[in-house]
Amino acid sequence: MKYYSLNNKSHKVNFQKAVVEGLAPDRGLYFPETITPLPESFFTNIEKLTHEEIAFEAIKQFVGDEIPETELKRIIAETLCFDFPCVQVEDNVFSLELFHGPTMAFKDVGARFMSRCLGYFNRNDDKHVTVLVATSGDTGSAAEYAMRGKKGVRVFMLSPKGKMSSFQVAQMYSLQDENIYNIAIDGVFDDAQDIVKAVSNDHEFKARQKIGTVNSINWSRVVAQVVYYFQGYLLATKNSTEKVSFCVPSGNFGNVCAGHIARMMGLPIEKLVVATNENDVLDEFFKTGVYRARKSAETFHTTSPSMDISK
Repeated sequence: MKYYSLNNKSHKVNFQKAVVEGLAPDRGLYFPETITPLPESFFTNIEKLTHEEIAFEAIKQFVGDEIPETELKRIIAETLCFDFPCVQVEDNVFSLELFHGPTMAFKDVGARFMSRCLGYFNRNDDKHVTVLVATSGDTGSAAEYAMRGKKGVRVFMLSPKGKMSSFQVAQMYSLQDENIYNIAIDGVFDDAQDIVKAVSNDHEFKARQKIGTVNSINWSRVVAQVVYYFQGYLLATKNSTEKVSFCVPSGNFGNVCAGHIARMMGLPIEKLVVATNENDVLDEFFKTGVYRARKSAETFHTTSPSMDISK
């Protein structure tokens, strides 16, 4: 499987490089050259599969032979070591609970999968992989808990001072692991993300220091979240002829992008409904076709800080 930069289709890398780099040298996101729909028999027999088996079938095409099947199955088993209950709210309406992981964030799955892929790729290298992350809250906790104590991986976490919930601050800043470094930024999430992108744009420095990124821009996190949609479909439907619509609260839209990929793989999704808060940059873009990034002062500070994104 090859991945290309969305800014330059001629720039192609393998799965390992896409995961380790996170962001392409031209600042484009890495995306797979092809997405192959799963066979009809997979959906016919999906009720007989465990969620680990479903995840393996969904993910393996994107990994190829870069991680042996036995290792990939181990990584998936360690990633999906908690439940994803689907609770019925009313007739034909369900809530897929994604807060049963170690940090109670839906990003636990993507962070755990990514950290274990990084660990596998760096298993024979004496030099540390340095992971630089910008967080508005839940990415930070999920990434730090996923990579705490991991051999050969250092994490530098940039977060906006005073802009996260007290629970998120406690989760992140209370960690004492030697490979975790928390840095508070005087500003908002986008200021932290600008630093990450600036470092990613310094190609020589990034390569010399083996710096990668693990935000929603990292493909390994996106592809791991594809599993949510297969799981939700399985738990909410009675048979393989039914379709499901998903409504997804969104900040940077990484999660709902995973839903779109699941649909491209043949999952019978009727609609993907994107819900955002007062920070409606992308909502405005999809409605008008005009992308208008907000200034930091225009960003609303809400009760959902992970969605408080201005660019």
